Amino acid sequence: MATTRAPLPRFPHDFLWGVSTSAHQIEGAADERGPSVWDAFTALPGNVKDGTTAAVACDHVRRYREDVALIRDLGVGAYRFSVSWPRVLPRGSGEVSGRGLDFYDRLVDELCAAGVRPVPTLFHWDTPLAVEEAGGWLVRDTAHRFAEYAAVVADRIGDRVPKWITLNEPAEHTLLGHALGRHAPGRQLLFDALPVAHHLLLAHGLAVGALRAAGVGDIGIANSHGPTWPASDAAEDREAADFYDVLLNRLFSDPLITGRYPEVITELLGGEVPDLDADLETISRPLDWYGINFYQPTKVGAPLPGTGPTEFSGLWLPPELPFSPRPIEGRPLTAFGWPVVPEALTELLLTFRERYGDRLPPLVVTENGCSYEGLDDQDRIAYLDGHLRALHEAMAAGVDVRGYFVWSLLDNFEWAEGHGQRFGLVHVDYATQERTPKASYGWLRGELRGQGPRPPADAG
Repeated sequence: MATTRAPLPRFPHDFLWGVSTSAHQIEGAADERGPSVWDAFTALPGNVKDGTTAAVACDHVRRYREDVALIRDLGVGAYRFSVSWPRVLPRGSGEVSGRGLDFYDRLVDELCAAGVRPVPTLFHWDTPLAVEEAGGWLVRDTAHRFAEYAAVVADRIGDRVPKWITLNEPAEHTLLGHALGRHAPGRQLLFDALPVAHHLLLAHGLAVGALRAAGVGDIGIANSHGPTWPASDAAEDREAADFYDVLLNRLFSDPLITGRYPEVITELLGGEVPDLDADLETISRPLDWYGINFYQPTKVGAPLPGTGPTEFSGLWLPPELPFSPRPIEGRPLTAFGWPVVPEALTELLLTFRERYGDRLPPLVVTENGCSYEGLDDQDRIAYLDGHLRALHEAMAAGVDVRGYFVWSLLDNFEWAEGHGQRFGLVHVDYATQERTPKASYGWLRGELRGQGPRPPADAG
């Protein structure tokens, strides 16, 4: 049953509203691109919970016009999608796929015709398999291959794309893909995965240079962040929480915004990066804005003595880690088991302003959303309503936030969960590919109409 809610508070006239997706999760048409690490990962039994793959996913390559119409009718001003590196460069470098670039050309044209601003993300975890086989993100050369790919994409669609994102969530790609092995490419390196984080950040900096050389601007990155709360006031719990905060937050924001790693990260990298100072200068090239993906805070304590692996958000963490995540009790949970804590978004945004001061670029919430079942998804409406009010509170307190993107437009292939988690405003029947807007889609459309007329898609 629908709940009567007060309208959302009024956001600035030029605030950018959008929805997000990613290439591997929705595009399908796997036979029309080169293989990625996710194709190899999902082919191995046991890596994906329901045994599905993204070979078809939402068939977006063939149905993009229908999906753009859904975006237009929703009333948002922007669509954040990702470009598939192996669709453009099947082997990661060298020969360019005209067919792949043609698809993004058509997609951008369709968005522009619908009055929706295209916001491409150049990397959302789908590393070309050939690049992985040459060392992947463990080797420095991959950062340079990525910059070459960025230049290819900018050359083709840069004349119509005013806003760009280099990377999506390098923290998750480092942690889940290379430290714990739960995502592709399935490496279990623990702290030996730190060079991956550095090479991803270097790739970002090199791509910023390539995009600016191609004459495009308004460049940001989409990093995942969340407050880290100590399990208690005990010194050991606070120390563990501080270390976790460095690994999941400051490892990725400090070098981008300040040009320096936290001291503990510099020590852990050791001699792995001989040109660290020069790399940090590249990594910290000025950004036009900084994207934050937010889903939940994390409570962390010191490792519990005598315990084995710890379960956390569907992950089994090895006991040798110097921290132990703890449940956040007394909060509703999403279908993914994540606690719903809207005020943590306010806290996070205020923390960024306090931590970085005048060095902080304008912010954009590039992802925020939740997994729930059903078409009458009142829980999703409550989640989005709460987080948008929390965002508005941070803005009222002086944090410069320029936009908000819902994750996700469509139900999609949710990585190691397969098709078992549904984040979409629009339900997808994977057997028939029928799209059905959920109650949350209608709610957001109504709220956006209540915000008043928006500026044209090519403004700013």
